[in-house]
Amino acid sequence: MASIAELKKVCSQVRRDIIRMTAAVQSGHPGGSLGCTEYFVALYAEILKLDPKKFNMDGIGEDLFFLSNGHISPVWYSVLAHNGFFPKSELATFRKINTRLQGHPTTAEHLPGVRIASGSLGQGLSVAIGAALAKKLNKDNRFVYSLHGDGELQEGQIWEAAMYAAGKKVDNLISTIDCNNAQIDGTVDDVMPMGDLRAKWTSFGWDVLEMNGNNIEEVIATLKTAQQHCGKGKPVMILMHTKMGFGVDFMEGSYKWHGSATNADQTAKALSQLEETLGDY
Repeated sequence: MASIAELKKVCSQVRRDIIRMTAAVQSGHPGGSLGCTEYFVALYAEILKLDPKKFNMDGIGEDLFFLSNGHISPVWYSVLAHNGFFPKSELATFRKINTRLQGHPTTAEHLPGVRIASGSLGQGLSVAIGAALAKKLNKDNRFVYSLHGDGELQEGQIWEAAMYAAGKKVDNLISTIDCNNAQIDGTVDDVMPMGDLRAKWTSFGWDVLEMNGNNIEEVIATLKTAQQHCGKGKPVMILMHTKMGFGVDFMEGSYKWHGSATNADQTAKALSQLEETLGDY
């Protein structure tokens, strides 16, 4: 088990990766990726029970993770590489022709760690529920995790899936929503206000937790608490409060970095704020 100080060093390096990957091709989604860094680092370092060297599509006997808001692929790719799913040098191919690291995760390239194509928002929760039910049928006692954006909750399929999961007592599922109040065209409150998310998910029959997603100690503690809530007849939803662009002062809290890469000067400024702790790819 890594120390908190070690995990924070990983977070700094992952953020450098995100900035460099998106800047190199002048495309991608750095804002949400930066905001979700602690979640991914904590999930793969401290929570998921799996073996990167034995990845297969079935995932029998191990925890499964599904990224629904697939546009934040840079943070996922970086964390997968740092956890040994594929070489870190491959991060340099992000969004390039014939790469396995597409802008939105796909399965055709057979990238280890990725089980579904994602990016068409609203679909990931349905997939995660199906995987969780399969584990129940197979008497596989491992957990299924999924991550979603708060803007993604504007998709109707999410709420159909929410009703189904509660109605069928899918209590081996731990889902998380990145509540950063930012999407491509503005704040979530301006585009389509979602109201009281805790009240909504509770009314849909879910067990709801909340956490500061930019505090890695709190992320680890809350995910472990979520595990303790499983097996009690309800799926678990974590409302994770983050800042888009967290870690880079001029990017924090602005929806404008949802899908915009930094230019050369901005890249240099951002990297000056992020310590190179594990070596750049």
